[in-house]
Amino acid sequence: MAFSSFKTIGEVLKAFQVTYTEANFISEITFTVSDYFREDLELMMRDAVVDNSEFAICENLIYPVIKEVWKIYRHHFILWSHQSLNYDEKLSGFPEYILAKRSPLGKVVFDKPYFILVEAKQDNFETGWAQCLAEMIAAQRLNGEYPITIYGIVSNGGVWQFGKLEGNFFTKNITPFTIYELDKLFAIVNFVFQQCEVQLNNLVAA
Repeated sequence: MAFSSFKTIGEVLKAFQVTYTEANFISEITFTVSDYFREDLELMMRDAVVDNSEFAICENLIYPVIKEVWKIYRHHFILWSHQSLNYDEKLSGFPEYILAKRSPLGKVVFDKPYFILVEAKQDNFETGWAQCLAEMIAAQRLNGEYPITIYGIVSNGGVWQFGKLEGNFFTKNITPFTIYELDKLFAIVNFVFQQCEVQLNNLVAA
């Protein structure tokens, strides 16, 4: 049963006995967005077709934002695109993006722990969260001895929603964010990356 088999978040909650809550847990950590990035994004949104498919949303709107923030944290993490995540027959598939610990064996090694799962959906956030939460549960189980908080992002390119999985509790951030408030969106994504870095440092120190 692939991640894409789940169509509602309720299905996932029942199947894996996860409790759902909503709360604003996200903070903002300032991130300086370059003028080049702003101009390029504005050009793309004005003159290009950026959201006609989930692939287009990934390439034109989601990946550029995540990549810009990842650059600051690249010494600790690798940002994987459409990498297979396989726990068992119920939890397997290809999340759009996965943030994972950088392996000491080199950048080509897909190493745990896994911190962030990103799912792109053209128009259906309910299905997006069903699949993203299933991916987060798979990552949590694959992490095994690493009991960390897993973060999830679901976006249609314009609107970005955030969630986190701690043990058997999934919390969805009440407030969504948009690419039209670019500084705020970057500050939010930067917060999530920083939380991942803090957790990684704690694992190393343990």
